[in-house]
Amino acid sequence: MKHPASREFYAYWDEKRAGAAAPERSDLAPDQVRHLLGDIFVLSCDALAEYPFRVAGTRMCALLGRDLKGQSFTDLFRDADREEIKDILGIVAEETQATVVGVTALSPDAARIHLELLLLPFSARSHSPVSLTGLLAPLSPIEGSQIYGTLKEFSVTSWRHLQQDRNRPRALRRWSLIRGLTVYEGLR
Repeated sequence: MKHPASREFYAYWDEKRAGAAAPERSDLAPDQVRHLLGDIFVLSCDALAEYPFRVAGTRMCALLGRDLKGQSFTDLFRDADREEIKDILGIVAEETQATVVGVTALSPDAARIHLELLLLPFSARSHSPVSLTGLLAPLSPIEGSQIYGTLKEFSVTSWRHLQQDRNRPRALRRWSLIRGLTVYEGLR
């Protein structure tokens, strides 16, 4: 992870899971990470609704110029990247795999803004909806207020799972990278 906020939030999440695959949502106390709340969000793990926001921090909403509650997370991404981000979110939710994603977005003057997206699962409980949390932060300071409220066309540049548990079985995922090349993730 490159961003200090991502490292700090991951360390807090890791401490709260206490060796389990993921902590329960109630285990995370907002007052413990108060200074990070502007960059933190919670998504509902509803693939049909394209992972709507339950909560989004003020800095994240400022980057996009609107309140994100109830809106689709995957709609932030350009069409070419939506299936990939859906697959990544599915892995985070279904396999409780913490994942960091490199993201770029376009500013109004068509400049690429580099961001880091941290996705962290919550432990699934039968009496609560499945959700995941995360953090989105620019990798370099954004100059000027003209950028805020105008980032669009998010695209995935890289991603990796953090401390993957090799002893658990992985779901088999099919990734069509380019015409004629298919990768099956999950095989050993």
